[in-house]
Amino acid sequence: MSQIKEGKTMDRRLETIARLNYWNDNHFDNGLRRDLYLDRILPYIGNRVIKVVTGQRRAGKSWLLRQIITSMLSRHVVEPSQILYINKEFYRFNFLQTPDDLMDLFNVYCQEINPEAKSYVFLDEIHNISGWERVVDSLSQDPSIDCEVFITGSNSKLLSGELSTLLSGRYVEFEVQPFSYLEFLKVYQQEPSRQSMLEYLQSGGLPEFINLSGEETKRHYVESVKNTILLKDIVERHNIKDAALLDRIFAYLVNNSASLVSVGNIVNYLNNEQERKDAKSKKQNYETVSSYISYLEDAFIILRSDRYDIKGKEILRGAAKYYANDNCYHNYLYDGYGYGQGALLENYVYQALRRMDFQIYVGKMPSGEVDFVCTKHDRRFYVQVSWTLEDENTKEREYSTLEGINDNYPKVIVTMDDIARKSINGIENVLAWNLESYLVSKR
Repeated sequence: MSQIKEGKTMDRRLETIARLNYWNDNHFDNGLRRDLYLDRILPYIGNRVIKVVTGQRRAGKSWLLRQIITSMLSRHVVEPSQILYINKEFYRFNFLQTPDDLMDLFNVYCQEINPEAKSYVFLDEIHNISGWERVVDSLSQDPSIDCEVFITGSNSKLLSGELSTLLSGRYVEFEVQPFSYLEFLKVYQQEPSRQSMLEYLQSGGLPEFINLSGEETKRHYVESVKNTILLKDIVERHNIKDAALLDRIFAYLVNNSASLVSVGNIVNYLNNEQERKDAKSKKQNYETVSSYISYLEDAFIILRSDRYDIKGKEILRGAAKYYANDNCYHNYLYDGYGYGQGALLENYVYQALRRMDFQIYVGKMPSGEVDFVCTKHDRRFYVQVSWTLEDENTKEREYSTLEGINDNYPKVIVTMDDIARKSINGIENVLAWNLESYLVSKR
């Protein structure tokens, strides 16, 4: 195994980052192993396809990169000297300000540490270097460079515009979410049950919660995560003038999770709210509010589900449902607002479905709304979410809507009842704490 010694002969930049790399058999805490994502990513190792990991800040992307590296090392796919890890969130990498800085570092690394073997370059939060796209293109496509590239970023538009066109067909993207319910169980060594699901719904899945104790500490942490996402990933990136308005829109969407809303609804709410405070205040407009919502979506902190006409087989524009990327935002920031347990459950179900890479829509039927129409390739199934089916009127409503769909795709009702009901007309009742296992069995 190649060993690299730090010393005066080593380039100063390499000395600076050596402790964060693997060249001297350094070992790092990788957190909970995220098998769902590793199983998707690891099969792509060994080719020049760029591996792109996206997701909101603090969802565990950096830990996942470390887990990929550790897996490669443990399987003896690579030697430590073949890996160059760069994390632009760390001060040690502050000397990387331009694409030229990044390319110079790579060249120095190749000269002093890895002159012969294939290189594996991991670029964490790389969007913090303006113009990074050309470097990634060069590293991945230059036939004179034997290199595989992994990148992470906290914006869904990481690979957009020119680079998307440039790299068309040459990258694969993976979205990382906070801990799932099954991962939550592993962390806290619990079994699937109604009680553990209640605890998960009332907490959330941010990985750093593992190291935090006390509700007030967690509240401060969630506030910090939210503020960082809004300021760094949205306000600074888009040069937003009214950060307070962005925060109000975020609060509105979180507190109306699982409800159909339109941009017009939000504009009216904001203007009415402002009038109550100051009749002469500036009115908000549709374009600004719409843009701010799209920025929240790009940062993965708010997730959108459009409406789909099941009979007409078309996506409907206008009103949509919005979900928080994690229930922690409501639980720790807005728990005093009117927000039922059913909304928390529906938010969780949406997250679980998205985690399995389904395209998710809100279904429109003449007989009522289908909470989720889930599609992937040629697969489809329908999901209703109800806290309980003990009330006969609720039971009749949920089943009749699904029974009105005239096809043979699977239909499921997710509940928090103590015992699952027998299948009725092919409609399964899945208890919430069994949902993720059910989805895995059906993939």
